[in-house]
Amino acid sequence: MQQNTVSPATQGRTKFIIGGLLIIAAIVYLIVSSTQASTQYFLTVEELVNRPEMANRDVRVSGVVLGDTIQYDADTLDLRFTVASIPADQKDIDAQGGLALVLHNAALDSSLPRIPVIYNGVMPDLLKNEAQAIMTGQMDDNGVFHAEELLLKCPTRYEEAVPEQANTSN
Repeated sequence: MQQNTVSPATQGRTKFIIGGLLIIAAIVYLIVSSTQASTQYFLTVEELVNRPEMANRDVRVSGVVLGDTIQYDADTLDLRFTVASIPADQKDIDAQGGLALVLHNAALDSSLPRIPVIYNGVMPDLLKNEAQAIMTGQMDDNGVFHAEELLLKCPTRYEEAVPEQANTSN
């Protein structure tokens, strides 16, 4: 009578393979779940306004600051302002004459979508009319964007210095 037994070496290899597969499955799960949790959309103001399903989700939005809407309370550090939509595609910006001209025209065009912004923090020095605001946060159900992070670019400040820099490098 012959017994069909599995050798200890084969049992060890099987346990090792099963354990390895479980570890790989756990790693894949962690990667997928952390990627989905940290997904952040980069939208224009127009896209955000036209996509109500994006309300209360973490997004990054870019727009032009409308200077006459800036309100700052130094006691509470509450900053409020409105941004208007600008194109997201650099090719569109270049075709319209560059970033400074796009920001200027967007600030004057009342037909472009706009959103009010609330930010709590020190008022940045570059926050002024026609500055580009890049904000991270969430838009509430009332259409107000609550910025957690605020970055500003003021292209006219740097464009004026370009010819001088070009001349000194020769």
